[in-house]
Amino acid sequence: MSSNAAGQVIRCKAAVAWEAGKPLVIEEVEVAPPQEGEVRLKILFTSLCHTDVYFWEAKGQTPLFPRIFGHEAGGIVESVGEGVTDLQPGDHVLPVFTGECQQCRHCKSEESNMCDLLRINTDRGVMIHDGQTRFSKDGKPIYHFVGTSTFSEYTVVHSGCVAKIDPQAPLDKVCVLSCGISTGLGATLNVAKPTKGSTVAIFGLGAVGLAAAEGARIAGASRIIGIDLNPSRFNDAKKFGVTEFVNPKDYDKPVQQVIAEMTDGGVDRSVECTGNVNAMISAFECVHDGWGVAVLVGVPNKDDAFKTHPMNLLNERTLKGTFFGNYKPKTDLPSVVGKYMNKVVLHHNNELELEKFITHQVPFSEINKAFEYMLKGEGLRCMITMGH
Repeated sequence: MSSNAAGQVIRCKAAVAWEAGKPLVIEEVEVAPPQEGEVRLKILFTSLCHTDVYFWEAKGQTPLFPRIFGHEAGGIVESVGEGVTDLQPGDHVLPVFTGECQQCRHCKSEESNMCDLLRINTDRGVMIHDGQTRFSKDGKPIYHFVGTSTFSEYTVVHSGCVAKIDPQAPLDKVCVLSCGISTGLGATLNVAKPTKGSTVAIFGLGAVGLAAAEGARIAGASRIIGIDLNPSRFNDAKKFGVTEFVNPKDYDKPVQQVIAEMTDGGVDRSVECTGNVNAMISAFECVHDGWGVAVLVGVPNKDDAFKTHPMNLLNERTLKGTFFGNYKPKTDLPSVVGKYMNKVVLHHNNELELEKFITHQVPFSEINKAFEYMLKGEGLRCMITMGH
């Protein structure tokens, strides 16, 4: 099956960011056909992640405009470029901001998911194949974002950044697995690996931190301690398995000390999801000596340095970092979708629940509302329906 537009330019609606921090404008754009190694996707649902907002504000990086943001999405393959054999028109897919070329040393390693060719690049606004954009308006290029640009009814993506999933899975739910939820979930299940009955501390209770808590809940942790400066987040956090809440502002001693006192010397595992360097140090220093493992997920500022006493490591604590939850997008995402489907179809209580991450819904024409919700810190994920 191939669409009648295969090989042709498609005109469609896209939400274009013309300049930093200004509301997106729904425009009619031209989307070129996919070139070698690329696929063109029809996006059905997309959600807003904080990374989109960060680069839209363009406060800390090289600004690149006009640009089409968006990287958490679900859709269907419309057509494929030359040399693409593992995807075909009609496949249900999740585009991902990082990829899997399946050829480099990272892809061939059991341990790594950091593809040499396709790992995230926030500065590049063009396709790898020819250094050109696939989006234009009135003959002028519009730049891509992290290789996905899902705030468009159609987009072109490198085939290595596209995970083929179960066509029965509801795209309006599983689309959140293409970024933040997998990042937090995998940080716990793949990297921290808490055992049944263990104690876990989660720093930062945004969507990623709550996904990390969900991972601890699935793993059967007995205590999940949520650490956040915003007490209004705790009520929601209970739905994700968080059993206790610590607000560092309530104490006049370091939060790692508070946690050590609560847990008889420290937690078994901690996952840091804020990007604040002090929270990272606390997350490491709050794990128990002899066996504790701390996992860093949050992205630090470029000038940050991590300072701790080497004895903390010599006393047999482990510090790890992870990228996209250590999931390889093409290889591993289908089974994460499977975890959710087991919950839906088989009603397994210890499986992944996604509905609770989706707190708002808007039509594509009102995409700027999603930005408003996130800027106000309201809710977790806003689902944007493209409405083809």
